Formats: sequence, structure tokens, C-alpha cells
Amino acid sequence: MAMRGRARAVALAAGAAVLSIGLWFSTRVNTEIRVATGVVSHTLCSGVFISHLDPEQLYADAILPNPGQAKLAKWLRYTIDSKNQQVTVTWAGHFESRAVYRDDLGCMILQSGESNVASREAALGKAEVATEYSSTSSLPTAPPSREIEAALNRAFAEPGRPPYRRVKAIVILHNGEVIGERYAPGYSAETSLMGYSVSKSVTNALLGILVRQGKLSVAQAAPIAAWSNPADPRYAITIDELLRMTSGLSIAESDSGLDPVSRMLFLERDMAGFAERSRLLAAPGSKWEYTSGNTLILSRIIRDSVGGNARDVINFGQRELFGPLGMISARMDFDATGTPVGSIYMYATARDWARFGALYLNDGMAARRRILPAGWVDYSATPTLNTDYGAGFWTNRGSHGDAEDRIEGGMPSDSFYASGNFGQRILIVPSENLVIVQLGQSHGPGQDIQGFVRLAADVSAFLRKQ
Repeated sequence: MAMRGRARAVALAAGAAVLSIGLWFSTRVNTEIRVATGVVSHTLCSGVFISHLDPEQLYADAILPNPGQAKLAKWLRYTIDSKNQQVTVTWAGHFESRAVYRDDLGCMILQSGESNVASREAALGKAEVATEYSSTSSLPTAPPSREIEAALNRAFAEPGRPPYRRVKAIVILHNGEVIGERYAPGYSAETSLMGYSVSKSVTNALLGILVRQGKLSVAQAAPIAAWSNPADPRYAITIDELLRMTSGLSIAESDSGLDPVSRMLFLERDMAGFAERSRLLAAPGSKWEYTSGNTLILSRIIRDSVGGNARDVINFGQRELFGPLGMISARMDFDATGTPVGSIYMYATARDWARFGALYLNDGMAARRRILPAGWVDYSATPTLNTDYGAGFWTNRGSHGDAEDRIEGGMPSDSFYASGNFGQRILIVPSENLVIVQLGQSHGPGQDIQGFVRLAADVSAFLRKQ
């Protein structure tokens, strides 16, 4: 009897283990596929309703090159509802994700049971936004030079086989004048493009404005209610540490579909709230780890500092940043709580991205008006710990190996740049009064950083001959 009892116990334990593994595997697969359909629905929503791109071409350029998405493609279906301005995506008839375009609030994935009307009212408030864009003259344009045209030819040239570079837009601004500009078929000077993590640099600017106004200090502890107890180890995290990716929070970003940031961006209605609940893994300021979770927390701080809802953020951004710069195409996506998704979802035309770069080229000044605090640009470009990352920008200042490689490739040593997934980049070169914007859908190794370095080297070589 004892032998049979032990055998039964072993069998039950084994069965429980198998069931546990099965549930774990099922949850893992469910999360991965839900994130994948979320990526597709949001990408197509913003691409169709904000950028006005061809959805089939966008799907081929932006989604299929991802190995994980390619594996799911056979059973993935998407429907674009132009009347209701929404995109619905399913896989094998299940795992539905629906992204809706909400005008001034941008695109958002609706979570289970959430309606578009309710999400809009919660995020924005009942009053409509009265957005005013300041008028601005067009950027002056120089006659094309043979050398710059040759540089653009090289920048857009494709290899004979994958991975393809898929450069979509380039604008070269020197001494405030466009000296080079080109767009891929289907794109133009009027096309607003997603900045991906270039958006983090816009978050840097919005915070800088609040610092100039005396509403925030980068040295202060982050004003997060959930961390307000001095006994909480997160109590000591500063705004500077969030900007520099040294918060020590456990919110890894690997784009695997299972990492916390993937869940935050595609499965959570309150993205900043999700990030704020992360536990501390390292002492604040001691370890660098790049994560969009830090930027979402900063986005919530911005929202709360300017009034508390999306309408306040939109008006603040237009009044203090986009309007003065003449960035009439600039817009942001907001989550269901009215927090701007400042880590990736900022949109602008290539020329307006160049205007943004010019703000940092000109030490935070625009049309003789100080937008950013004195010294903010150097602060942003100063390396963090032993990395080539500053505060919202990547930098060639310092001795990091990647920075040295870029300098050896022809990037000036004083330059720094905003960088986003799939090859979105804005290079700022103070010594040459130069801004280079390159936007695309580059999925290969380094996401065409080599091509971007070569373009910078070509333009710098031309300018030195003048």
C-alpha cells in the first residue's frame, strides 16, 4: 500500500508539473502573439492615418523583415476601417488587437472592454483641444551640389540582397539652409514619420523647458507618488537618472514580445503606471540599462507638471516647443490615461525633425528665444558612466569604443544624435553648424548605422572643401 501511495504521489506531482509547464507555455505564447498583433495594429494605424502611407508597402517594409513577425505572417490578417479610423489584426482568427486613431491623441491600442469614446474622454477631458500652430517661413534651400547629390545616391543605394537599407527620407541642414534632401517613392516632404526612440530626445526637450521654467530640476527625486515613502528604495531615483537610463529599475527592453517594455507598450492602458511598479535591481546611478520604461515615467512627470491631462500636454508642447520651432507637423500619441508615449510615438516630417535638431545645434535657442536652459545641450551630450549615451541622445563625446568607431568612420568628435529603431536618426554637429536627418525602415545589423556614418563623413568632407 505504501509503495502504491508513493507511486500515486509521484504521478500526481508529475502531472501537476506537466500542467504547470503547459500553463506557463500557454501564457508565454499568448503574450508573444498578443504583443505581435499589437505591433502590427499600431504600426499600420499610425502609418495609414498619420503618415498616409500605403499599408501593404508599410507592412512589407516595417513588419515582415522582423523574423518573429515573418513566422506569424501566414496566419496573420489585418483589416483597415477607414470610416472608423481603426485597424484590427488577428492571428489564426484569435489574439485580436485593435488600434484606433483619435485625431489629436494619435493612435492607441484598445485593451479588452475599452471603447474608443471612453478612452478619448479619459485621456483628454471633455473639452476639445484648441491647438494653434504658429506660422513659419519655409526653410531656405540651396541649389544642389554634385557632391551632395552623390552622397544622397550612396545613402539611398540598396545592396543586391537582404538586409535592405530602406532609407525613406534625408534632409541635410547647414547654416540653417537645406543643402540636400531626398525621399523614397511614396514619401515626400509632407510625410510625417514616426520617430521611434528619437522621441526620447523630444522628451528631453520638454523636460528641459520645465527645468528652464523652474518647475523641475534634474537633480531632484522623481515626483512619483508610488515612490514617495523614504523607506521605498525607489524614493532616491532622480530625473537625471531616468533621463540617463541609470534608474536601476527592473524593466528590461529586448523587443522579444515577453520583455516588460513590450508588455508596457502593447498590453497596458497605463504605461507609466506599469513602469512605476518596477522593482529596483541596482542602486540608482550605478548601472546603465537602456529602457523605454524610464522615458514613460518621465512622460507622466511632464503630463502632471503641465496640468495633468493630454490637452495640457498638447498645448504646452505647441506653445513652448513645436510652435516656436515651426514644427507644424509635430504630434504625439497618448495612452488611455492621457500620458504621452514619449519613448517612441512622436511624429514629424523630415524637415520638422531637422528643425528640432537645429534647436540643439543652436544651444537651445530659436529665433533669439531661449527654449532650453543655458548649458542643457552640453548636459544632454555628456556621456553617462562608461557609455556613449548622454541624456536622451547618443554621443561621440567621450572614449567609448562605439563612439571612437563612428569618429574613425568620419563623424565629427563633437557630434551627438537622436536615434530610433529601424534607422531614425538626427545628427547634430555644432562645429560644422550641421544637422543631418535620416529616416527609414532599416532592419539589418546596426539598422544602417554604417550608412549613416558614411553620409555624415561625405557631407563633412564636402563642407571642409568649401
